[in-house]
Amino acid sequence: MSHISRYKTQFVEKRYLLAALRDMGFEPEEGDLKVQSVRGEELAVEIRVQPRLSYPIGFRKTKGVYEIVADWFGVMGVKPEEFKRQLAQRYAYHAAREQLEAQGFALVEESNEAGQIRLLLRRIG
Repeated sequence: MSHISRYKTQFVEKRYLLAALRDMGFEPEEGDLKVQSVRGEELAVEIRVQPRLSYPIGFRKTKGVYEIVADWFGVMGVKPEEFKRQLAQRYAYHAAREQLEAQGFALVEESNEAGQIRLLLRRIG
């Protein structure tokens, strides 16, 4: 039985995913990569991040959306649910900002309190 878990996401845009990973302190690698399990199993991925002193976390696009793949038994210092929640929040942040700025809005103020991001935007006349 494989130790590599797959989590479906709603992430479709690579640029937002990469930006979200960088916000979280990771340096994402791109290309024909693999993630490995503690048992030595390998799975091909398009994006990979390497938590410190840990097995990697990967992302691969399946049916138009990215899925998170990792052997969480070997991933140290990263809790799966917290990782997914924070990644989804940062992904949504970048998607919203880019789409609003494309509609003529400019960021005036930003705050992050108790895990909630608040943006104040104004339309440029």
